[in-house]
Amino acid sequence: MSAKLPPILDRVQALGHKVFTKGAYNLNIIGIRSAERKANSFDDLLCCAYRDEADGAWIVRYWQVTTDPGRFTLANPEVYGRKEGTAIICEGQYRGAYKLDMHRGKYVALCQRSAPIKVYRDNNLDDVIDMDPDTIQEGFFGCNIHKAGTHSTRVDKWSAGCTVFARSKDFDLFIDLCRRQIETHPNWKPTFTYTVIKAEP
Repeated sequence: MSAKLPPILDRVQALGHKVFTKGAYNLNIIGIRSAERKANSFDDLLCCAYRDEADGAWIVRYWQVTTDPGRFTLANPEVYGRKEGTAIICEGQYRGAYKLDMHRGKYVALCQRSAPIKVYRDNNLDDVIDMDPDTIQEGFFGCNIHKAGTHSTRVDKWSAGCTVFARSKDFDLFIDLCRRQIETHPNWKPTFTYTVIKAEP
C-alpha cells in the first residue's frame, strides 16, 4: 500500500501516523511547518490528500498558511486571556479533533471541538517562535483552521495559535472539500483529523 501513496502520505505514515485511504473524499489534512522560527509570515503549507473516487488516483493540494501565531499575539498573550503565553500547536496527529463549526461566531471553519490537542506556550513576548517541551499543555484551546483576508501577506492578529490560510479563496476550496467528505459519508462521524509535521530539511 505504501508504494502507491503520494510522497507526503508516505512521510506521514513513516512518522507513525494514520493515513486515510478508504473511500472517496476521506481527507488527509496535514499542516507542514517550515523551519523558519521568525513569526509573522505565511511560510507554512496545508496539504489535503484524498481521492475523488473510491479507487481513483490520489489528488494532493497544497495551500499557503501559517501554523504559528502572529507577532501581535506573541507580544500580547493577555489579550486572549492567556498569561501563560501564546499557543503554538505541537507537531503530532489529532484524531477526530476537528469539526465544521463557526469560527468566533463569524463563518464556518474547521474548529477544534471533538478532542484535545497539544500546544506549546510562548511567553517571552518576542517575535521568535519558541517550542519548549516544558511548556506543553493538552486540552481544548480553540486552535481552529480558518482564513485571513483576501490575500494576506502578514499574520499579525490573524492567528493566536490557529492554522490560518493566507488566501480566502484557498480556504473556501478547503471547506468545500470538508463538506464533500461529510456528504459522501453520511454514516461517518462528521469529524476530521489534523496532522502537523515539520517540513523536510
